[in-house]
Amino acid sequence: MSLRTYRIGSPREPGEGLRLGTVRYLPRGVRKADYARRDYFDIWLPALAPSRELFAWALKGDGLARNPERFFARYAREMRTDTDARQTLILVAALGARTDISVGCYCADEARCHRSELFRLLQRAQGEQNDGLKT
Repeated sequence: MSLRTYRIGSPREPGEGLRLGTVRYLPRGVRKADYARRDYFDIWLPALAPSRELFAWALKGDGLARNPERFFARYAREMRTDTDARQTLILVAALGARTDISVGCYCADEARCHRSELFRLLQRAQGEQNDGLKT
């Protein structure tokens, strides 16, 4: 099975599986019933989104645009230290080993989006789960 990333609103591709919207804020002006139909996401999962504080920092002039490495480090720290986020990450990694899952965000440039770091964290969590099964 596979883990992938996608941009919210982009047309679905074969093999994407379940689309998880890993964003802090829901899309404006879109009814809940239309999220999947309009290729946004099947399930909204804000536990894997950057915190409101980190999101606000990223939008500032000295945030993500000037220091993406710091943003990714802060995001990874949030995913490690917040219990709900950490457990959700472990769950999605385990599910991704058994079925196709895609994690998405609104950002146009994935290289400057939390979903690229989330993808790495999910792969790492899958590896840790596999290591645990071998012992």
